[in-house]
Amino acid sequence: MGELGICRRTADSHMSAAGTKVADGNSVDATTLAVLAAFPAQLEAYYAAIPSGFENFRPVAWTGIPSEPFTPIEQLCHVRDIEIEGYHARFARTLGELDPLLPNIDGETLARERQYANDDSAAVLAAFRRARTHSLTLIAALTPTQLARTAQFDGRQTTLRGLVHMLCSHDQQHLSGMQWLLARIHSGG
Repeated sequence: MGELGICRRTADSHMSAAGTKVADGNSVDATTLAVLAAFPAQLEAYYAAIPSGFENFRPVAWTGIPSEPFTPIEQLCHVRDIEIEGYHARFARTLGELDPLLPNIDGETLARERQYANDDSAAVLAAFRRARTHSLTLIAALTPTQLARTAQFDGRQTTLRGLVHMLCSHDQQHLSGMQWLLARIHSGG
C-alpha cells in the first residue's frame, strides 16, 4: 500500500509497495476492501464529532439528506442492522440459493420498533465492528465463481460482487448523512 493506502496498478494485478499481490481482477478490488475496512473508524469519528446532547437531533426539514432521514444515533443503529440483517443475509442467500429475490429492509420501521433513539452508541459501534469484521472475512475469501453468483435486489439482477459495491455505497451514504447532520446542527437546524 502507498502512503494513502492506495495500491500501485501493474498490468495484471494490484501490487503493494512491497511488491506483494493484493488483489487481482477475479477478486474484490483492494480499494473497495480498504474502504470497507476503514468505514467503522470513520463512522465512529463522525459520530464523535456530534456535539454532546445532539445524539437525537432532528432538523427542521430533512430535504437534501444523502442517507435515510435518521438522527445521529439512528444512523449508527441503522448501519449496524443493515450490515447484519441486510448484507450478511444477502451474501448468504446469494451464495446458497439460485438467483434469490433479496428483500429491501424498511429502516424507518426498524428505527421505530427497536427504539434506536435509546441505544447506547458504544455498544452499537462495537457490534458494528464485529459485524464488519465478519463481512470482510467473507468477502476476502470469495472466489471468482462466487462473486459472479446472481440475485435479484432492488428491482434488478445483481451479482455478489455488485452487492459488495452496494454495501460500500451504503457506507458512504451514511458518512455523508452524518456530515449533513453536522451541517444542520452547526447551522441552527
